[in-house]
Amino acid sequence: MRTVTATATAVTAALAAGAASVVAGRLASDAALKAPAGRPLPTEPRLTVHGTAAGQITLTRDLAALRPGRYGLAGDGSHAVVGPVLDAARHPADTVVRRLERVTHGTLRPGDKAWLTPNLYVGDPGTALGLDHADVDIPGELGSLPAWFVPSSRDTWVIAVHGLGTTREHALNLMGLLHGLRLPVLALSYRGDLGAPRPPDGLNHLGESEWRDLDAAIRYALRYGARQVVLLGWSTGATMALRAAEHSGVRDRISGLVLDSPVLSWETTLRSLAAARHTPGALLPLAVRAARGRAGLHADRVADADRDHLEVPTLIFHGPDDTVAPLHLSRRLAAARPRLVSLRTVAQAPHAAMWNAAPDPYEEALRRFLVPLM
Repeated sequence: MRTVTATATAVTAALAAGAASVVAGRLASDAALKAPAGRPLPTEPRLTVHGTAAGQITLTRDLAALRPGRYGLAGDGSHAVVGPVLDAARHPADTVVRRLERVTHGTLRPGDKAWLTPNLYVGDPGTALGLDHADVDIPGELGSLPAWFVPSSRDTWVIAVHGLGTTREHALNLMGLLHGLRLPVLALSYRGDLGAPRPPDGLNHLGESEWRDLDAAIRYALRYGARQVVLLGWSTGATMALRAAEHSGVRDRISGLVLDSPVLSWETTLRSLAAARHTPGALLPLAVRAARGRAGLHADRVADADRDHLEVPTLIFHGPDDTVAPLHLSRRLAAARPRLVSLRTVAQAPHAAMWNAAPDPYEEALRRFLVPLM
């Protein structure tokens, strides 16, 4: 009788431990599958504001605070733009002083928590950049998808798609350049974004189903005057661009791809985001398994090294410091298709912020890529 009781207790404990592990894996997978648009990813540290002065802001000393370039500095209810580190400014050893270019809205007080974001601008193309634009609704399979359309004279349109942790405001960083090249721009919100339809399961599929909203945007562009389109995507938006170039029924009208920090392996990205939430290593395989089951994700193809379906010129911007989507997968893709794919690396840039770290070289490379496609 004691043996039976002990066995039953052991089985119950094992089942309880197994159930707890499943729940833990499910929660860990939320880091990617429920990443809210416009909120920082787990890999992005919160920085404490220590003070502001004329044209300066003092932040907690951190590798993030030392990044080169220009970034948005977002807090709960505030947004500012910060420029380079001011090495000559006096400050305590545990802080960093950066140039404070402007406070877009809200206030920055000592003790406030904030994080760096690629979004330099907030608002719409009119309020942020003074560009004429139209608010349009694109018919998608789940409902209407809000988008901004910035008109211009060419019949090649650029369709811009944001990725993890950002919104369509991310495209504002490049709209000035694109408008100067007289390229119409369509900046898309897709399923799960504010104002767009909610996915049936409430989950982000890391581009694997969202690409169909991009397909709807391509068809919209062709319906309203585009002869061909260039797809410009960041992070999972880049994944969407690759999937559209592979699967869209109108893929023959896609003349080029621009991929910034592309997520080429959803498993790798999910593991990185879950680990950034301090998930124990033993639970990371469970997080991957949970994500596959919850979101119906296919077995990871890890960048599809052959990429036989990639048939258009492609420009990739990626950096060795990207902790969300590793650079080596972009290198692998570029090496597999050297005649079609050009890779530009950007040092000391976080995920999807290659332009922020080096805007001038980025824009020159983008301009040289786009001109032959016009």
